Amino acid sequence: MSGKGSAYGQPAGDTDFRKKYDLEEYAAKAKEREAAEKEERKARWEAKMAGKKYYKPMDGTETLTTARSATQDFSKLVGTTTLVPAGAGVGKRGRGAGFYCEACDLTFKDNLQWVEHTNSMQHQRNIGATGEVRKATAEEVRARIEALWEREQQRKREEVVSLAQRLEVRKEEEAREREERRRKRKEAEERKRQEREAAMKIKTEYGDDVRIEGEHDEDDMMAAMGFTGFGTTAKK
Repeated sequence: MSGKGSAYGQPAGDTDFRKKYDLEEYAAKAKEREAAEKEERKARWEAKMAGKKYYKPMDGTETLTTARSATQDFSKLVGTTTLVPAGAGVGKRGRGAGFYCEACDLTFKDNLQWVEHTNSMQHQRNIGATGEVRKATAEEVRARIEALWEREQQRKREEVVSLAQRLEVRKEEEAREREERRRKRKEAEERKRQEREAAMKIKTEYGDDVRIEGEHDEDDMMAAMGFTGFGTTAKK
């Protein structure tokens, strides 16, 4: 078998495994992109000279702006770690440390800036919205008011139920606390009664000379101070 042949009987080329590119197609795409960028730079310059802000022109495929159906939960990001590319901390352009908008390729350092950006015309144009809101009909307004009223009434009913439940739980806790205090008071009284009965029993068995704890403390203190008694002496 010849050294230039292949296992399939065909000569092997040096570039058979490489992907073929249509140079003319890529050149046309590059030319079109350059023309679009040049047109955008011109439009930006004209808007700046006129004292206006440049927005991406509409192509007719945009939709009306609608309210966000979900809220952004920023609290779940507390304590998390995000890997960012080198040099991402400079400027807003590109992905960096903070709140990243993929549609506009911008990063914001706090949630207030991010919310303001999502409401801006720049962001609305980049996500394919016109920035205009459809005017609601009278029927839609009434339906919306009724839905909000029903939701408010449901919230009040839930609050009343919750308040009643909390009051009931608090009553049960107070009853248990009173019962616990009553039990401890009875135990203390019973312990003191038993101590008195034990002391009286010892005094009965051994006589009056038996010293009971705390019984003669006052006499001992008077003797320590030098007072033996306050009796009177009779005159002759």
